[in-house]
Amino acid sequence: MIAGTIWRIALLAVAMLAIGLQLDRQTRRTPELSPSVPELMRSSAQTGVAAFAVAGDDPEYGLQEAERLIRRRPLPAEHLRILAQAQFDAGLLSESTLTIQYAAQRGWREPLAQETMLRLALQAGDEAEAARRFVALFVRRDTADGLLQELGSQVLAEPGGVGRQTFVSILSGAERWHSQFFTRGVRVLSSEAFSEILIDAMEGGTEFECSDLRSAVERLAPRDVAAAERVEGAIDRRC
Repeated sequence: MIAGTIWRIALLAVAMLAIGLQLDRQTRRTPELSPSVPELMRSSAQTGVAAFAVAGDDPEYGLQEAERLIRRRPLPAEHLRILAQAQFDAGLLSESTLTIQYAAQRGWREPLAQETMLRLALQAGDEAEAARRFVALFVRRDTADGLLQELGSQVLAEPGGVGRQTFVSILSGAERWHSQFFTRGVRVLSSEAFSEILIDAMEGGTEFECSDLRSAVERLAPRDVAAAERVEGAIDRRC
C-alpha cells in the first residue's frame, strides 16, 4: 500500500518535471509562456521573464530577473544586452556601459550591442572600431536601412578616411557578402562613399563579378551620374 503510494507520487513528480521542461523549451517559440514555467525549472524561459521584467515599470525587479538570467545562462550576448538595459534603467550607468561592451565582444551579431559600441567608438574618436561595428550591423539582413543610413553618414563621412578604408579592408576579405554589398550598399551608403569603397576595393585586387558591378552602376546612375561614371571607369579596366 505504502509502496504503491510512493510509486504514484514518484510518477506524478516525473510527469510534472517533464511538463515543466517541455513548457520551458516551448518558450523559445512562444516567449509569452515564460511566466507560466515554475521558477525552479526556468532555463530558456528565464530569457522571456527577464525581457518582460526589463520592459516593465519596476527597474529593480527588471534588474533582479536580468541578474538571475545571467546566473543561469551567462554565455549568450543577448542575455548580457538584457542585463545592460536593466542596469541602465536602474541607474547603474557605468555597469551598463561595461556590460554592453562585454556583449558586443561576445556576440558580433547582437544588434543593440553593436549599435551601442559603434556610438561609443564615435564619441571616443575611434573610426576604425566604429567602422567594424557598422559592418557588423550592415551584414545583418534585419538591420533597418534607416539606421544604416544614419550611422553610415557618420562612420563613412570622410573621403579617404579611416572609416572607409576599414570598410574596404573588411569587404576585400569577405567574398560571401559581396552581393549584399552591391544590393544594400547602393541603398544605404552615400553614392560618394559607395563608389569610393568599391573602387578602392577593386584597385586593391578584390575580385567582383562583372555582372554585379554593371548592375551596381545601373542602380547608382539615377542617384549620382558622376559617381556611376567613376565606377564604370574602374570596371572598364577590370572587365
